[in-house]
Amino acid sequence: MSYKHFINPVETVKRIMTYTIKEGQIAIDCTVGNGNDTLFLASLVGENGRVYGFDIQNQAIDIAREKLSKAGFAKRVILIKDGHENIDKYIFDKVDFIVYNLGYLPSGDKSIKTTTFTTLKSLKKSLALLKSSGLLLITCYIGHEGGQEEKEAVEDLLISLNQKEYNVLQFNFINQKHNPPILYGVEKL
Repeated sequence: MSYKHFINPVETVKRIMTYTIKEGQIAIDCTVGNGNDTLFLASLVGENGRVYGFDIQNQAIDIAREKLSKAGFAKRVILIKDGHENIDKYIFDKVDFIVYNLGYLPSGDKSIKTTTFTTLKSLKKSLALLKSSGLLLITCYIGHEGGQEEKEAVEDLLISLNQKEYNVLQFNFINQKHNPPILYGVEKL
């Protein structure tokens, strides 16, 4: 028998997005990268929704802008060239969904990556921005230098969250080699 439910964290995130995000909602992609999550979020929130996308690299913002334009979703998305740790300078409303892919831009400069300090700062601010029943997904890639330390710091923060305010789950492949990414899900109660 072949199973297709636990493919990888990227597909798991997409499935969770599909099941939870509704027309008219507000979502944030805190690490735009190649723009795939940003584009998918824009398709889910619809014309009346809004997506904010953060990245520190011009290359990432340009790639995302082009994908959004080709799909006709450019008006649904506000792309912000700034670090996700500054999320509170741009977003003041409560949001329904937030996603992070920690690490570096695939096929980009691997020396430019998320850091423990800025990620923790951003996560704390993101938790405050979530609506009740809002969802936060964090994919930690641990195979690069600094990735394991960032993952441990993220996990320490998430473990410390009050269970009366948040539900936190960890999804990881325990039988795969080569440092598979770990996905964390946080639901604000």
